[in-house]
Amino acid sequence: MPDSSPIRFFDEMSEANGRVREHYAAFSEWLEGQSAESLASKRAEADLIFRRVGITFAVYGDDAGTERTIPFDIIPRILPANEWQILEAGLRQRVKALNSFIGDIYHDQDIVSAGIVPKEQILANSQYRPEMRGIDVPLGIYAHIAGVDVVRAGAGEFYVLEDNLRVPSGVSYMLEDRKMMMRLFPELFSLHRVAPVAHYPDILLETLRAVAPKDREDPTVVVMTPGMYNSAYFEHAFLAQQMGVELVEGQDLFVDDGFVFMRTTRGPRRVDVIYRRVDDDFLDPLAFRADSSLGVPGILGVYRAGRVTLANAIGTGVADDKSIYPYVPKMIEFYLGEKSILNNVPTYQCRKEDDLAYTLANLEQLVVKETHGAGGYGMLIGPASTKAEIEAFRGALKKHPKKYIAQPTLALSACPTFVESGVAPRHIDLRPFVLSGQTVTMVPGGLTRVALREGSLIVNSSQGGGTKDTWVLEL
Repeated sequence: MPDSSPIRFFDEMSEANGRVREHYAAFSEWLEGQSAESLASKRAEADLIFRRVGITFAVYGDDAGTERTIPFDIIPRILPANEWQILEAGLRQRVKALNSFIGDIYHDQDIVSAGIVPKEQILANSQYRPEMRGIDVPLGIYAHIAGVDVVRAGAGEFYVLEDNLRVPSGVSYMLEDRKMMMRLFPELFSLHRVAPVAHYPDILLETLRAVAPKDREDPTVVVMTPGMYNSAYFEHAFLAQQMGVELVEGQDLFVDDGFVFMRTTRGPRRVDVIYRRVDDDFLDPLAFRADSSLGVPGILGVYRAGRVTLANAIGTGVADDKSIYPYVPKMIEFYLGEKSILNNVPTYQCRKEDDLAYTLANLEQLVVKETHGAGGYGMLIGPASTKAEIEAFRGALKKHPKKYIAQPTLALSACPTFVESGVAPRHIDLRPFVLSGQTVTMVPGGLTRVALREGSLIVNSSQGGGTKDTWVLEL
């Protein structure tokens, strides 16, 4: 079980005796030669550029305004090549198994028959879509883009915290953070052999084209957005622009004669692959929410007929539900015949009587999450909560135990971060982006998110977190 101490945490840059880790040596020497004033100036320059370019996210219900620039930290998180190789192998393995699981639950449900995952946890899941039963998707891929959140615990070991398989976001920040670091500190890239990430849009486009309907030699790919008021709209527009494809809203598409078309100034154009950033519920008002104005009436029928590909597939959300998360290591064994390379965090399923009793008795030490929750909302971090907050959460937990899981409070690793008081440790996680098409691939690293508030373990941008550039050093 991971170390749940709130005090002991793994320092990414320094060993317990204060010695700088080998892969940080060159950077540490460079950092010692920088003044606080020069670093502050560089950070201000980054903030100004991000604001000018419009690299923002929306905070719903925020009285201060709907748009913010995401805080960017100028001190990178550095990973040596050997650590990334382990992470990459584990991520490939995990996403392969999750894709197998999604295909299985919409076809033969062998994993249910084998008694590994309870049937009710699938069929009663709000993200399970009966409309997907029996649909064969290109290459058997359901989660074409996955964002897997990885943390490092007290002894330096990696754990997968959660799998994001619906519409994972943040890759634009990964790419923009790298561009910013190269602009601000070009000399650092001559001191380090940093693996590139700029080719991500090319790999993404190649992945999407690979899953087009079979009869399409030169498929048309589009990015579908809910619109400019969505929290990740910058990313939708950014990725469309980087891939050289059209950014569309539901109103730009229509179904005719069994195909999906895009309205253009030159007339209708058939669309073959839709990288959709619109949730299942809003995709087709004829099949899901009738009041949706974000989707395309009739698109489900075209999808079922295999005449358009949706990335990610409808119904992938059942596999990133936190009530399914505890079963992923068993999925890997069941579908791949392998032991899981990456650890899961030990998880108590509050739907189980014994797990609920343990959770209620230890709320002060545990993290409790809603199974459908996201963005750092709807959760309790016991050690950082007041007695009143714990008691309020206890009532919700007793009322709806099936809605929650609980985990030990991980002492997330910390990385040096430039804050108002200078350079200080702040807790971080890592979201690598895994692409599944003809092959499973990813760029080295991912998005490092950092909890900028001292002592905080919540890295989400909606909860005051920021981002860092992630360097994987090449051999």
